[in-house]
Amino acid sequence: MPNAQSILPAEASVNQSAPGAPSQPDSTTTTSLPPEAQGEANGGPLGCCLGTMVGLLLSLSVAVLGRFYASPLASVFQSNLSTIIRIFMVIIAMIAVIVCGYFGWKIGKRLYREYDDPRVKKHHPRKR
Repeated sequence: MPNAQSILPAEASVNQSAPGAPSQPDSTTTTSLPPEAQGEANGGPLGCCLGTMVGLLLSLSVAVLGRFYASPLASVFQSNLSTIIRIFMVIIAMIAVIVCGYFGWKIGKRLYREYDDPRVKKHHPRKR
C-alpha cells in the first residue's frame, strides 16, 4: 500500500473524485498536447492518412505506364529509361502525397466530425 507521500498529484486528483463522477481533464495535459490534438476531435488525420496512401498508389501508375510504353520511350531516352522513370515516380509521389493528403484531410474533417468514444470492456479477475 503506497503511503501518502508517494502518490503523484495526478493520482491524488483521481483518488479524490467521487466514484461515479466524470473526471475533468487536467489543464496541464491539454496544454502539453501538440496544437493539432488540442482542438476538437475530427477525422482530419484519418483522411490525410488515406489520402497519402492514395497518392502513393497513384505514383505506381508511372511505373505501370512506363512498362506499357517501354519500347517507344526507350528509343527516345536510350539507356537512361529506368533512371528517368524512377526520378519521375518520386516527383509524382511527392506531389500526389501532398495534394491527396490535403484533400483527404478536408474530406475526413467534413465526413468524420467526431470520433466515437472507445468501448472498454470491464475485465473481471478470474477465480482460481
